[in-house]
Amino acid sequence: MELYIFGRFLVLEGRDGDFETALREVVVATRGEAGCVEVHGYRAVRNARLYYLHSRWKDVEVFEAHAKLPHTEKFLERVEKLLEEPRDVRRCERVV
Repeated sequence: MELYIFGRFLVLEGRDGDFETALREVVVATRGEAGCVEVHGYRAVRNARLYYLHSRWKDVEVFEAHAKLPHTEKFLERVEKLLEEPRDVRRCERVV
């Protein structure tokens, strides 16, 4: 079963450039992973400090492996200090 990940990140005022750099780096690295079907980063239109990360995975196991890779851990460590509130990441399955 495919797994869908939705991450929400509210970035501190003035730190959007640092966040976008980290986001670009992790997205590029993640796209090279065999089990990643797709991954994209987004910024909200009405709140420029609000970002989303969406990814689609072959299955839960490949996502679990992704979560332990150095580029994933580095991204999470880098952005933790750039956020106004804790990140909100949800694992989902498609229903329709």
